[in-house]
Amino acid sequence: MKTLFDPIRIGGIALRNRLVRSATWERMADEAGRPTDRLVEVYEELADGGVGMIITSATHVTPVAGVLPGILGLYDDALIEGHARLAAAAHARGCPIVLQATFAGRNGERWNALTPSRAEIAELVEAYGDAARRAKLAGYDGVQIHSAHGFFLSGFLNPAVNVRTDEYGGSPENRTRMLLSIFRAMRRAVGDDFPVLVKIDSTNFDGPAEGKDAVFEGCLHACEALAAEGLAAVEVSGMGGAMLQTPKLPYEESVFRDQAAQIAARITGKFGVPVGMVGLNKTPAVMRGVLEKTDVAFFSLARALLREPALPAEWAAGRDSPAECISCNACYQDSGNACVFR
Repeated sequence: MKTLFDPIRIGGIALRNRLVRSATWERMADEAGRPTDRLVEVYEELADGGVGMIITSATHVTPVAGVLPGILGLYDDALIEGHARLAAAAHARGCPIVLQATFAGRNGERWNALTPSRAEIAELVEAYGDAARRAKLAGYDGVQIHSAHGFFLSGFLNPAVNVRTDEYGGSPENRTRMLLSIFRAMRRAVGDDFPVLVKIDSTNFDGPAEGKDAVFEGCLHACEALAAEGLAAVEVSGMGGAMLQTPKLPYEESVFRDQAAQIAARITGKFGVPVGMVGLNKTPAVMRGVLEKTDVAFFSLARALLREPALPAEWAAGRDSPAECISCNACYQDSGNACVFR
């Protein structure tokens, strides 16, 4: 019988359990995007707390000026040394760590799928590849492409946002082209043995039914295309619901279980790609139920670990009660995501 504390593998990464710290914005980088001492301490605490793997906060692949205060960056070789501190801190405590690579915009302007020209797309693809190369040099165990939460890349997969009429818009194949180009650029930069993961929107709980279907169809097509080329893992997420004070969700917990189960059924057996999910993973019994009934392989937590960094270790020691996080969303602060009760 599968348990939350089975050792698993994601690509070549060995995890001590199925619990992953999902990316969240700590606002603990300096103006250039270097990790601060405080961020190193946060990751040390997470690693000591027994999580199976840490995914860093979103790390910008182009200069961070005007993007988001305190966001990590890995757009220059001069930043590698600072990131090496994060990787070493996690490894010293027996925890693998993956860098999340993202792009939101330039010079304070948020970009969407319609913003870049073909030439700018080519530059961004190269920037993602360079960031992956730097992540490997810094000692990270892998890199995750952030294509979720309405940020730049997720818009390419969504036909409601991506109304481009060139080779990057229209059909599912065209809408996947940007994400697939980035994956291939990373592969060229780091080789086949360095794991590349993706975090991806699977639905929009607050949108119309037809919009939800279109988002999921784009997600599924992208996951299959990436899996066929050697993707290491999928972390399933989505838009709406959990980001609101009055959420519209299909379940009280583990809210993306249906989408994750369908994606896992499509790609895990065929390609051997593990699928996990974020979204209110707070109760061991609920997660065990998902494990028993589906091919979902891992569960990602962020807010619960803001409240209780040692939660995985406590569950491993026999605690079976839910996380203390009440999902109030008060942790979404301009000063960085942090639990107001801690």
